[in-house]
Amino acid sequence: MLTIDALKQLGADTEEGLTRCMNNEAFYLRLVGIALKDANFAKLRTEIEAGNLEEAFESAHALKGMLGNVSLTNVADPVIKITEALRAKDAGADYGTWLDEMETELEKLRAL
Repeated sequence: MLTIDALKQLGADTEEGLTRCMNNEAFYLRLVGIALKDANFAKLRTEIEAGNLEEAFESAHALKGMLGNVSLTNVADPVIKITEALRAKDAGADYGTWLDEMETELEKLRAL
């Protein structure tokens, strides 16, 4: 079940997330639920694997902002690495490892 305590245990900065949501727990949890369903997660992997780094950057950047807003730092950390590598147009970056880390953390959250 998606709760503040469960999110904390998985590494989310719930205090910051709640502050951004005016300490409205129901609103915060609703935003987290919406974030976990964002289509950019799948699109990011697809675009990177296809070599479309410009499109991948757009997805990564959107995810970075959204994850930052709800303070899901456990998922945001690999997304930030991906975003910055894409910003630098680093075709040789280890995107696969970061994508796998992102998806592992995402699945932990979705299992709640």
